[in-house]
Amino acid sequence: MKISLITVTFNAADTIELCINSVINQQYPHLEYIIIDAQSTDGTLVIANKYKKHIHHIVSEPDNGIYDAMNKGIKHATGDIIGILNADDHFAENDILKTINNIFETTGADAVYGNVDYIDKNNKVIRKWRSGVYEHGAFNWGWMPPHPSFYVKKELFEKFGLYDLQYGSATDYELMLRFIHTHKIKVEYLDKVVVKMLIGGVSNKSIKNRIDAWKNDYKAMQTNGLPFPYIAIILKPLRKITQYINIK
Repeated sequence: MKISLITVTFNAADTIELCINSVINQQYPHLEYIIIDAQSTDGTLVIANKYKKHIHHIVSEPDNGIYDAMNKGIKHATGDIIGILNADDHFAENDILKTINNIFETTGADAVYGNVDYIDKNNKVIRKWRSGVYEHGAFNWGWMPPHPSFYVKKELFEKFGLYDLQYGSATDYELMLRFIHTHKIKVEYLDKVVVKMLIGGVSNKSIKNRIDAWKNDYKAMQTNGLPFPYIAIILKPLRKITQYINIK
C-alpha cells in the first residue's frame, strides 16, 4: 500500500533535518512525502530543498494553523494511507512504515496507532505514551491514542471529513474520536515506539491554554456523543501521570 506522509513546518530549521532524514531512511519504497510550510523565514525551506529529490511536494504559503496545513497535505496526498510526522519529531526506527503497512495488510485495519516517546533536546526519554489496545467505550474514560503514531486510510477522510478547525488544540483528538468512537472504524494497536517526539506543546504552556484545551476537549466529547464527558475530561489528563512512571 502507498503511504502518504505529511510534515507541517513553520520555522523548524533546528529540527527539520533530523525529521526528513528519518523519513529518507525508512525501509519502505511505496512512500509519498509531503511538506506543507507556512512561509518559514529561518532557513527551513533551504534545508528541505536540499532533500527535494526525496520529497514529492513542498508547498509554502500562508495557512490557518497546523491543522489547516495538515488538511492541505491530505488534499495533495495520493496514497492509500495517511500519516503525520511533525517537524520536531522523527521515526524511532527505520522499519516503522514497513511494519505499519504489514499490519494494514494482514488485519484489514482502517487505522493503526502505536507508541510515542517524548524526548528532550539531549534525546533523553522524559515521557512514554502507551495507550494499549482499544476497546469500544474507552474514550468515555479518558483514553486516546497518540496522534503522531496514528495512520489511517485516506478513504476515511473522504467519508468522514478532515480535521475540523473549530476544536483548536483538540482538533486531532476530535478527529480520532470521530473516526474511532463515533464511526467505529477498525483499529489495530502496534506495541512499538513509532515516533520520538520533542517535549513541549502549546496546550500546556500556560494555565489559560490548559483551560482552553479542556473547553475544546469537552466540545469534541459533546459533539461525538460521549455519555460521560465530565468524567472523560477529568480522566484524560490524569492518564498522563502514568506516562512519567518507570522512565529509564
